[in-house]
Amino acid sequence: MEANSILTYIQSHGYIVLFLSLFFGIVGIPAPEESLLFLVGIFISHDQLHLFKSLFFAVFGATVGMVIAYVAGYTFGSPLLFKYGHYIGFHRRRYRYMYRHFRKRALWVITFGYFIPGVRQLSPYMAGVVRFPFLPFLCLSFAGATFWISLFVCVGKLLGERIHIPLHVLPWLTLLFFSLFFIILYMKKKKAKLKGSSS
Repeated sequence: MEANSILTYIQSHGYIVLFLSLFFGIVGIPAPEESLLFLVGIFISHDQLHLFKSLFFAVFGATVGMVIAYVAGYTFGSPLLFKYGHYIGFHRRRYRYMYRHFRKRALWVITFGYFIPGVRQLSPYMAGVVRFPFLPFLCLSFAGATFWISLFVCVGKLLGERIHIPLHVLPWLTLLFFSLFFIILYMKKKKAKLKGSSS
């Protein structure tokens, strides 16, 4: 596929990809959220994506993901975490600690947990499990998502404005970031399996 074709695809479907990446990344399906947001900022600096549309779809995707995860935790409770929690870095031995301390620090974890991979996936499920009030949860999730996403997008935008990156290179840069993300993810899973088999 030529660089121009990739660029056209990003221009046409970039907002949908952004929404889905943030949504899936929050509910626990691996997605390179920070790398994507950073690259979106670079695309914005080249006028290939619109700043406010990008922020809207990214924040909307993250917030919807948080709400879905909260509802799942609220509806199915701790058995959901025991059964599927290992996909987002949760293990049974951590449950008591998380349950005991989450409510005390829930306000901070929900708002700023976005910056810590694993925590941002786990926090909405735990909020539902401990029955954290929904309206405050929604407000904190929205505020945290807005801050986290705006920061990475703006850093990418500022860098793109100050460092000349040829337009035709951007699609390949995007593919490189995504490829590196999945290679690292594969290596981490392989390392975890080796560690589990040796113990």
